[in-house]
Amino acid sequence: MKERRLFTNYLKNQRNFQEVSLHQANLEGLNLQRINLTRADLSGANLKHTDLSGACLAQANLTDVDLTEAHLVGSNLTEINLIGADLTGADLTGVDLTNADLRCANLRNVNLSKAKLQEVNLDGADLSGAKLCGATIVNTDFSVADTQEISLEGSEQCQLEEPLSTMSANWVSWAG
Repeated sequence: MKERRLFTNYLKNQRNFQEVSLHQANLEGLNLQRINLTRADLSGANLKHTDLSGACLAQANLTDVDLTEAHLVGSNLTEINLIGADLTGADLTGVDLTNADLRCANLRNVNLSKAKLQEVNLDGADLSGAKLCGATIVNTDFSVADTQEISLEGSEQCQLEEPLSTMSANWVSWAG
């Protein structure tokens, strides 16, 4: 499917684009709130500044996608493939990342406040400057991710007993 056709159909109130192939598509800056892209192939796509709030991207392939400063607030990202993705400055507040693959992803300055990170693969991911206040983290290992300067500001209950860079956050829940 071509980008233009997707957006035209979206403007006609179509929201279901399950299993669509948009490999290397340019969807930069579009408003695609509440779109259903379950099992879609968006590998290599440009989604900079795109609003995907409330979207369903469960089991989608977003390998090497550019989501710089994208808005994914409240989105379903379960079992998503974000290997090598650039999410610099993206807003992932309240997203569900259960069983997500974020190996080698750039998550610098990402807002993961109130997000659910369960069984997430963060091998080689860069979480420098990320906000994790109120996030629920279950069986997710941060020991092989860059966690320098992670921000826990804005929540009095976000406190760690040891730095993230030296711990594996197994069965931990932070409420904030």
